[in-house]
Amino acid sequence: MTVSVVGQPMPQVSAQEKVQGRAVYAGDIKMAGMLHAKLLRSPHAHARILSIDTSAAEALPGVKVVVTGDDVPRRRWGVHHKQQNVLACGLVRFVGEEVAAVVATTEAVAQDALELIRIEYEELPAVLDIDAALSEGAVPVHPEGNVVDEINIARGDVEAGFAAADIVHEEVYTTHSQYPGYMEPMATVAATDGNGRLTVWTSTQSVFLARQRLAEALDRPISSIRVIQATVGGGFGAKIVEERSSVIAAFLATKVDRPVRLNLSRLDDIQSGCFSVPMRIRLKMGMTRDGTITAKDVTIEAECGAYAGLSPEVMLVTAMRSDNMQRLENVRSHARMIHTHTMPRGAFRGFGGTQMSFALNSHMSTMADMLGMDPFDLHRRNAIRTGDLSVHGWEIGSCGLPECLDQVSTALDWTARRARNTRCGVLRRGVGMAAVMHVSGNRTMGNWDGSTVVLKVNEDGRVVILTAESDMGQGANTMLTQICAQELGIPVSHVTVQAPDTDNSPYCLGSLASRVTINAGNAMLGAARQARSQILEAAAQKLGCEAADLTIADGVVHSGKNPNLFAPLPEICRYHIFRHGGEGILVRHTHDPKTVMMNKEHYGNIAPAYSFAAQALEVEVDTETGQVRVVETYLSDDCGKAINPLTVHGQSAGAAVQAVGWTLYEELQMEGGRVMNGNLADYTMPTAEAVPTMHSDIVETDEPNGPLGAKGASETAILPGAPAIANAVYDAIGVRITDLPITPEKILAALAAKEQPHA
Repeated sequence: MTVSVVGQPMPQVSAQEKVQGRAVYAGDIKMAGMLHAKLLRSPHAHARILSIDTSAAEALPGVKVVVTGDDVPRRRWGVHHKQQNVLACGLVRFVGEEVAAVVATTEAVAQDALELIRIEYEELPAVLDIDAALSEGAVPVHPEGNVVDEINIARGDVEAGFAAADIVHEEVYTTHSQYPGYMEPMATVAATDGNGRLTVWTSTQSVFLARQRLAEALDRPISSIRVIQATVGGGFGAKIVEERSSVIAAFLATKVDRPVRLNLSRLDDIQSGCFSVPMRIRLKMGMTRDGTITAKDVTIEAECGAYAGLSPEVMLVTAMRSDNMQRLENVRSHARMIHTHTMPRGAFRGFGGTQMSFALNSHMSTMADMLGMDPFDLHRRNAIRTGDLSVHGWEIGSCGLPECLDQVSTALDWTARRARNTRCGVLRRGVGMAAVMHVSGNRTMGNWDGSTVVLKVNEDGRVVILTAESDMGQGANTMLTQICAQELGIPVSHVTVQAPDTDNSPYCLGSLASRVTINAGNAMLGAARQARSQILEAAAQKLGCEAADLTIADGVVHSGKNPNLFAPLPEICRYHIFRHGGEGILVRHTHDPKTVMMNKEHYGNIAPAYSFAAQALEVEVDTETGQVRVVETYLSDDCGKAINPLTVHGQSAGAAVQAVGWTLYEELQMEGGRVMNGNLADYTMPTAEAVPTMHSDIVETDEPNGPLGAKGASETAILPGAPAIANAVYDAIGVRITDLPITPEKILAALAAKEQPHA
């Protein structure tokens, strides 16, 4: 009998070709006659383009074309706010905005040509932070003003909730931008064919959303564009719909009618965005003496930079998602998204959840101290449970939050380690914890969040899967392979998942909102079961028995009643083709979850499932240098059924490290709107030797809406890191940092302020 492959740890199906260097990334693609592109970026945060002289650049041998904003389509593109052109037209709004592009025979020639372009600017006043953008008489980034979006949400009676509280705490928390830090900077190859049809190979999380963006930006029919996903070297949200380089590369290919490759350098990639959304969060909460939350009031000011992109959707998550983690009745949120003359911000792993997790969990820990409670007990008291309907109408089909809390508390030996803290000596240790939630799917970008899988069984019994869901290293293709192999009783090596291709793949939204496992997994399950049914029907005809008596195991169809009735799967598949006029087994299954769009009050069950996680960790703080070192961390992830535990653990560890970077190291150094640390030598990220001792575990809760009980993983795990570290720092030295990142300078300043007598 075939051993189950679902639930077993296994390497990713793409691992071998990646470690052998055979995976083809967009930057690896070479085509006959291919040209190379380079981009000229604005040196100003805000300026009017008075003139551009490209004559010297065009005269350089090897240069094929130089384009500016005068040459691009007038149609503007964007997610919901249509604000951008292919290149800047008349006005630049941030340092790094693309002003001109050169296509040449080599990258070196293209780079030399950039230096020959002469641009005359009229520098204009710029607003470089939220306060400046909101000040009276502030220069508008766009004609409609600097507040691009505003959210107001209210449930219950917040004022009555505060009146019923025994304690009330209010604090302001600030969070900063984080660079996605993927190993592969953006790269695209674009080419037109003899009929003028455009094909784009690019590093993207969604080929269909990329095609839609290209059609809009280039002002051409969607069907005149084909997008093929190259191997993706990480995305973390930044390669969904906001990056601009693929749009520029595609436009350039239409101008020269030859293949064009645009590879961004690391500096280019950082200058163009897309970083996470920085926010200022004012949080006020009330509780009774037993720890029950009576009211929650949030005010958020978020910065999207020059263009909105997905930032308003990110802000909505910050404003309301964490409310659904607890049994609340009285909540209120007011949030504003604000333009500045800085690089565009947008989607990033956790999608706005990290910002509020930092505020909420810091707040919960503070209030637990005020009540004399253990923070784990405070979280347990308020935690939502399986079967609950949240304050915003979310139906919780499975919830392992209490189990996650128990798991990390026990693993860290929380009570004993917490009791050891004496806050004395130079090196002081402290422990901290946090609890979080995330969605598995999210019906907010449009009233469809489904996924479709096309499955083809070849005459040798092996399978090819067509899907437009993206594998960007998180293991989506491995998950689909495992489900397919188990349902059809074949080895995983007999399953091939084709790269997403808008011409050949069924429509899907791609990798965002932790939606692929639960939605594509369900589609895969349905398609595999259809194929299995057809195989067994053909086998029943060939073997002369009932299909209900047959099973497939180890690539062989056999009878459960008569051991002499069996046939290898290739034999059955060939029989099916010959008996059905040459028609092979080709099935299609679509899964669209029974979720709803939020109403105008932002109420409604938007996701088929919700994931939960908890983290507990220990830090060491050097009170002489202010350095913080994470010593050991335990993270527990409720992902429903773990299709591949090895992948879940890998994603949990990666997310935890990314959270350490955001909390302690990573910070954009800006001067006049210009990024001063635009490379990985100066933009500090955690290295291997800086990573603490890491442990992760899984809570399996059997999600009723998920494939074989599974739901999303990996994004949830980034959310608790920052507050857990901040809480541990407070536990160690008795000062609370509410402004990220937690740098040595802030630690030392806080310690000095603590020691100063009050005036």
